[in-house]
Amino acid sequence: MTPGRPQRPPHRVIPIVAAPSGGGSCRPAPQPRGPLALAGDWLRDHGALLRKLQWAVVLVYAFLLIVPACLELPGDAARMWNNLTIFAQFVFWGIWWPFVLLSMVLFGRMWCGVLCPEGALSEWAARKGMGRPIPRWMRWGGWPFVAFVLTTVYGQLVSVYQYPKAALLVLGGSTVAAVAVGFVYTRGKRAWCRHLCPVNGVFGLLSKLAPLYYRVDEAAWKASHERTAAVDCAPLQPLRHMQGGSGCHMCGRCSDHRSAIELSSRPMSDEVVRVAEKEADGWQTALIVYGLLGVAMGAFHWTVSPWFVALKQSAAEWLVDKDIMWPLDTNAPWWLLTHYPMHNDVFSWLDGAALLAYIAATALALGSGMLLALACSVLTAGRWQRQRLHHLAQALIPLAGCGVFLGLSALTVTLLKAEGYGMHWVNHARLALLAGANLWALRLACGILARWGVRPLRGGLALLAFNVALALVDCAWGYMFWWW
Repeated sequence: MTPGRPQRPPHRVIPIVAAPSGGGSCRPAPQPRGPLALAGDWLRDHGALLRKLQWAVVLVYAFLLIVPACLELPGDAARMWNNLTIFAQFVFWGIWWPFVLLSMVLFGRMWCGVLCPEGALSEWAARKGMGRPIPRWMRWGGWPFVAFVLTTVYGQLVSVYQYPKAALLVLGGSTVAAVAVGFVYTRGKRAWCRHLCPVNGVFGLLSKLAPLYYRVDEAAWKASHERTAAVDCAPLQPLRHMQGGSGCHMCGRCSDHRSAIELSSRPMSDEVVRVAEKEADGWQTALIVYGLLGVAMGAFHWTVSPWFVALKQSAAEWLVDKDIMWPLDTNAPWWLLTHYPMHNDVFSWLDGAALLAYIAATALALGSGMLLALACSVLTAGRWQRQRLHHLAQALIPLAGCGVFLGLSALTVTLLKAEGYGMHWVNHARLALLAGANLWALRLACGILARWGVRPLRGGLALLAFNVALALVDCAWGYMFWWW
């Protein structure tokens, strides 16, 4: 016996007794975990590796964003493979953003949790910062819509797709804001991503279509009595009650938590048809019909629209007749309106006003037309409920996502044509994508109407009204790609 140390009691040998055949007191053997669940566990267990990957993306992002803005603008003879500015333009707008949107539909918001540089920087700043609670104003549900509209419109005014300084201003400004918000609010969380990111709402909508999500078994959670540390959920999701994937960043940190959460597959219509029945709201509807299918459409349209040219010419003639000349001046700074005289690309105050008017008119006309068609569809289906309107609007998500992808990929096509690549097949591919998105939207609408218990005749009439909304969007793309 060691001096000064209390004597341990004699070791007791407890005999092992076989459990009764009924197994009343035995816990069931754990079920083997499938490959998707194991993939989620791998993400959880390799957090350090993922953080290194995030910092690598941050470095690439910063290089492609900052260095071209410090160089001279490329000349007419410059090409993608011999000029960093054009190469960065192609990477950002021709590959990066279109395929980030596509990844939302395929894998959910895994980009946000694994690769996004803004998310990584915001979370890093939150670990080092002040740790203040999220204020009430930041929790306002309209920020995803407002941030998307303001960023999209401002990007058009400064020609964000064409010039590196404008890209640095818009994208870099967003990144600085993400770091600042992270430094001030929360402790190690992503308040910026949850509430203020300009594409948070868009990513949330598109991820509703993804076949992958983290399934939460509330019964298993409740039955589990194991003491485990709380999950460090950066986007602040209510894990126990999480039913869909629109807010989940797919980082894997919660995988197998309390034996109740695992990466799983699901039908691609499940969240829109089932979960959105209660979760869809007016701001999501506004983002779909007035944002993605309205403002974004106007932003893609105006550069090829003869109507925009006619509007601007008519306004210029009226101003000259009234001897009001200041709107024709081109003295706005580049950070307010496009101003690159050495490339003969200068916006007057009239240009800026006409652009704003055209985008607003496009958004109001298309958005209100679609909203009216959706309302007629809901009325035709039977009992009017505002929540049903918001639910049915979710069926337009495939067409909204396809539209943004087509609009951004138009720059991809332009740059590849300049490099001498034959792109004769592009319009056929665009038509196929639009057709597929329309069919997907119709399938979702059918699932929603079936969820409501609508009778076949009423359902058919409701689908006719829904098709009017699809036709409005299809006509807008028809003008841009085929008829003008």
